[in-house]
Amino acid sequence: MRLIHTSDWHLGRNLKGKDRTPEIEYALKELFKKATELEVDAILVAGDLFETANPTSEAERVAYQFFSDLQSAKIPAIVIAGNHDSANRFNGFAKILSLAGVKVIGRPRLLKDGGLISLETASGKLSVASMPFASERKLLTYENFWEKSDLEQVQNYRNTIEMLLKNLAQGFKDDSVNIVMAHMTIDGAKLTNSERPYQTRGNYALSEQSLPAEAQYIALGHVHKSQKISSTAPTYYCGSLIQVDFGEAGDEKGFYLIDVESGRPANTPEFISIPCQKPLEVIECNLSNYEDILNDYRSHSGYLKVIMNLDSPQSWLADNIRKICGDKVLDIQAIYPEIKTKQEREFNQEDFDPVEEFKRFLQEQGKNPTRDILKEFENLYNEIKDN
Repeated sequence: MRLIHTSDWHLGRNLKGKDRTPEIEYALKELFKKATELEVDAILVAGDLFETANPTSEAERVAYQFFSDLQSAKIPAIVIAGNHDSANRFNGFAKILSLAGVKVIGRPRLLKDGGLISLETASGKLSVASMPFASERKLLTYENFWEKSDLEQVQNYRNTIEMLLKNLAQGFKDDSVNIVMAHMTIDGAKLTNSERPYQTRGNYALSEQSLPAEAQYIALGHVHKSQKISSTAPTYYCGSLIQVDFGEAGDEKGFYLIDVESGRPANTPEFISIPCQKPLEVIECNLSNYEDILNDYRSHSGYLKVIMNLDSPQSWLADNIRKICGDKVLDIQAIYPEIKTKQEREFNQEDFDPVEEFKRFLQEQGKNPTRDILKEFENLYNEIKDN
């Protein structure tokens, strides 16, 4: 059986005033071409089709056109909601999309409630244990919220996710290709920092031991960098479909092609790249060389972020930069000597994560902090901050 694993389209994405939907549409057309050329049996979409819970009509048009094209090519698809998507909206249009051969799940479900999706493909049976993004708060009961400590709530969340995945895996069959598809963070995954930090780190970072070992392949979405995850079963993030933000500048984008047969782990998947129509670039320069450097980017087909190393503010500089590269420049960041060290570590108050900083500090001291230690630190930090 041959499958495509894709995720994190983020249709409707806007970067510094630029609508990225046309770029994503281009990438989806390339994805469809590859799907037909490679004669795949099904496509797995591991969440975050849209950038927002209430996407634009243009974003929806592009998504539905892709699924319509798949129907014409007789290629079924299975889709789960991500943290950017509206689970209710997904459940609402699931019936309509089923007419196009697309199976959609908006919220996590038990096996008995349809959480395992089964398809008859041209190459045999396919079973997909589908785990959409699970909000921590929505999994908490009233008693959990008021009666359990923060640490107990975190453990309750992780236990619940592990229970759901084990429950779905009970539906796997010996004569079927058995896949897990989930929108979640596995601890140790390399982030691009374009993901939402409060829904990616901390409580949402799950152990790879939570993943069912019985799966022949685990298709993950949520993290924007394509990568292999250390796990008993072959486990991969395919990454975002385009370079979503400048934290992904230079990253190769595409999808995983999976060849798998029932009863055996999937072969090492092949990452197939899709060219970025408007690639992102980050350029660093100073007053003495910025004109020469930027002149090389006059014909750049994508968008630029310019980092300027300065001794003091230069009010005229932004206009000069845009005179050279025009509206290709979406972001200009000035770095001054006295704050360079902090900025190099990408520190700002809005994104500052005290737990991650504490973890990094301990690791630099040669120590490997446990989850309990990190949680106790977080509780202490919050107590001091609130006082």
